[in-house]
Amino acid sequence: MRQIVDEQLQELILQYESSNVRDAAEYSLLAPGKRVRPLLMLALIKDYGSDPYLGLDVACAIECIQTYSIVHDDLPAMDDDDFRRGQPTNHKVYGEALAILAGDSLLTMAFEVLAQSNYSDDKKIKLIDLFAKRAGMNGMILGQTLDLSYETQPCESLEDLLTMYDLKTGCLLSLALEAAAILVEKDKDREVLKNIGYRCGRAFQIQDDIFDVVKTLEEIGKTVGSDKFNNKTTALAFMTIEEANELVVSLYAQIREDLFELKLINSEIYTMIEYLMSRQS
Repeated sequence: MRQIVDEQLQELILQYESSNVRDAAEYSLLAPGKRVRPLLMLALIKDYGSDPYLGLDVACAIECIQTYSIVHDDLPAMDDDDFRRGQPTNHKVYGEALAILAGDSLLTMAFEVLAQSNYSDDKKIKLIDLFAKRAGMNGMILGQTLDLSYETQPCESLEDLLTMYDLKTGCLLSLALEAAAILVEKDKDREVLKNIGYRCGRAFQIQDDIFDVVKTLEEIGKTVGSDKFNNKTTALAFMTIEEANELVVSLYAQIREDLFELKLINSEIYTMIEYLMSRQS
């Protein structure tokens, strides 16, 4: 499904008129990313017994949101990173102004994809509302805001840090899982799926905290050591690497237990969770 998502993203971006901003948006959108969030959603749709192609438009919209967020996150005013997905960050290639506009374009493109989809009006409204909430001022953007604030005012507790991880990373993972529930009309499962997404976000970010210390640029495809350089508080301010790894294992174990409660038909999502738990980049 990853190749299909990539091909669909390419078709979507090429619908826009040729321009510098389209080139900049395409540069990051079609970079060799993991596509974790759309693939989680498509796997869950399949596990509910439905055709994963049902979620292709939403998968693309999710990747547009994710890509916009990292283009902006890499900017000098935020994390000021030089590499992402194994290549120079957007602003290093196209300049800050075009990188900002490319991110803006991808954000609005996500909602355009949802509005023009063939889903029922009821599902469109639910999806648009979900996207706005999880990516908005009380969701991912609040997480990014807290992340920036911890550069000047160190985070006081692990729980505060994990709350920031819930918002910064967990919100889009929850978005992917809840979107699947909307598409297959399993709204009763959305609360459980939201919590799974938050736990995934915590585990994912703690893994990144560890990678930032023990990995190289070549291994993870993005700048290493940036957390220390930017004076950011990470999970390793509150625990050792060994304890952090144990927490990651514990979070993924809880995720598997929560998924078991949903009594899914297939096991695609479990495979994705195992992949996330064992990832090395």
